[in-house]
Amino acid sequence: MTDEWRGWREAAQAALYGDEGFYRSPVRSPEGPAGHFRTSVHASPLFATAVAGLLTGIARELDTGMVALVDVGAGRGELLTGVLAALPEGLDVTPYAVEVAARPPGLDPRIEWCAEPPAGVAGLLFANEWLDNVPVEVAEADAEGVPRYVRVRTSDGAERLGTEVTGADAAWLERWWPLSAPGERAEIGRPRDAAWAGAVGSLTAGLAVAVDYTHVRGARPPFGTLTGFRGGREVRPVPDGSCDLTAHVALDACAAAVAEAGIDASTELTDQRAALRRLGVGGDRPPLSLATTDPAGYVRALTAAGEAAELTARGGLGDFGWLLHRVGLPEPG
Repeated sequence: MTDEWRGWREAAQAALYGDEGFYRSPVRSPEGPAGHFRTSVHASPLFATAVAGLLTGIARELDTGMVALVDVGAGRGELLTGVLAALPEGLDVTPYAVEVAARPPGLDPRIEWCAEPPAGVAGLLFANEWLDNVPVEVAEADAEGVPRYVRVRTSDGAERLGTEVTGADAAWLERWWPLSAPGERAEIGRPRDAAWAGAVGSLTAGLAVAVDYTHVRGARPPFGTLTGFRGGREVRPVPDGSCDLTAHVALDACAAAVAEAGIDASTELTDQRAALRRLGVGGDRPPLSLATTDPAGYVRALTAAGEAAELTARGGLGDFGWLLHRVGLPEPG
């Protein structure tokens, strides 16, 4: 790593995915992403069970006993491991882990480890907290309200304003996240739009789902969302490879990019609370009478209810956005 001033996209790309980057270096992050932040996958096995239900439903719609499960941003394979354990017998699944880090030891041999989503598969593509780690440029309005790229120093995260934002980036800002007041900031989501359209386009048929921190036009945070995580704590974002670098995702822009790429897919944007409730994860407490008739069952049900409540909590994981694209399938009834 050097101390040169860079745009945030270039700096974050090196800090996260370079040879010594946060996601690639076994020295910097030996325990993987799970050692630094807690996702829905780590919060409860109910999440993997819900994804297994999604995959089973898609297999039924495709009328096939063989489907692909593509986990984009797979970490150490935790979600795939959980889904495979929760699937019903008789469903033949080819699981793919899409990840830049090396394959971890001891992973289920059925899981294919790859750097890019496989092309031409049918089934479920699931990206849980992937897009927020796709590096983007950061823009800030100067004293005259003109959006300029933010430059960052690798060693300490210090920032200064660079050149004016022009071209396709300026058009994206105008459409999706307009800046005017001095000091307002935005993360320019064009690389995420392209990455998501490419992932959805890899399916011949099935369902593509992106789950992430999100905001929509008309309710963007005025000063952006760029931050860092290390050891389970939020920290100042410094692109030196020592921490995760993340920013919330404009999922509405990602949705539009899929349509504009000419992909024939229906689109739904909802939140995790609603999506998981449809999949049977509700968080309702078991009846107290169960404690008398089946004490052990009551304790298990109470534990599951607590985990479901965390997954669907307002102000927490339940507020995550779910962007769903049905590819080559009829509209749901």
